[in-house]
Amino acid sequence: MIIGVPKEIKDHETRVGLVPSGVTALLEAGHEVLVEAHAGEGSSLTDQEYAEAGACILDTAAEVWQRADLVVKVKEPQKAEYGFFRPDLILFTYLVSGVAYETIRERDGSLPLLTPMSEVAGRMSVQVGAQYLERPAGGRGILLGGVPGVAPGNVVILGGGIVGTNAAKIAIGMGAHVSIIDRNLNRLRELDDIFNGQVVTLASNAWTISENLKTADLVVGAVLIPGASAPRLVRRETIAKMRRGAVVVDVAIDQGGCFETSHATTHTEPIYFVDGLLHYCVSNMPAAVPHTSTLALTNATFPYLLELANHGLEGACQRHAALREGVNTYKGFVTYKGVGESQGREWHAMASVA
Repeated sequence: MIIGVPKEIKDHETRVGLVPSGVTALLEAGHEVLVEAHAGEGSSLTDQEYAEAGACILDTAAEVWQRADLVVKVKEPQKAEYGFFRPDLILFTYLVSGVAYETIRERDGSLPLLTPMSEVAGRMSVQVGAQYLERPAGGRGILLGGVPGVAPGNVVILGGGIVGTNAAKIAIGMGAHVSIIDRNLNRLRELDDIFNGQVVTLASNAWTISENLKTADLVVGAVLIPGASAPRLVRRETIAKMRRGAVVVDVAIDQGGCFETSHATTHTEPIYFVDGLLHYCVSNMPAAVPHTSTLALTNATFPYLLELANHGLEGACQRHAALREGVNTYKGFVTYKGVGESQGREWHAMASVA
């Protein structure tokens, strides 16, 4: 099979879908790899490294898309890439269609390809939030860790999954006062054990969210429903009652965001204000740390990519149930329930259209 790696073109998307070590492994398995020139430079990976690993370096994205049987990307295709689609092409990326990283689910319920970027985004959310809390950046002028005699900042995290847990790790490390709100009581018990009482765990409901956000300096939106839109947990009227200059970092923005006031931003224009509240809603946060993100992502994606390359889409799905979970569209049909429902589209199980 011919695997293509185009350069990402989303605003400031500096990650890449395959690293040189993956190229070598694919060649050893009998495949050919095409890499667009400069595709890895944003992640500090040069064309020379890819060429030495055995990849064929092509000058344009069009050449890569047209010649490849399977295209591996990081972010969803942009409008300029739609014209490259064709019926026999396999697309492997973060998507609401195709074979989506974010809906591949293992038997234990884990989302192995979403986890590494959730870890990065969770840790980044507090790092970024702390930066924007500084007065020159538009924030309240709060040092999250405080100093002796001055209370630390209040961090409220909505959601206790991978993103929320990693956000809490960084916030605690900075010395902040941290609260995690989640609807799953068993998860709250786990978090209480994980952090040994260093975080306040709260059961999620509208009143609890509203009351805690009134005194929050930084709020991290960390709610995820795989393959579906994020629930809008925070209403506009709640935002209006928050402290002026407080910061919202909505990591759930890829799924629409969990604040009613959220809309996607870019690394070029990352923030905006609503009722004096600073919103950071960048939809590809991990691209700000592409070397770390690319290595973390491809560590997780490569085994699945190799399955697809070795056995094709149908064969790989027969061998690996988790991959079958990742197929969002197949033969013109939406094949993932969450995607169908969130987009108002009819959906069919993959087996019914095979």
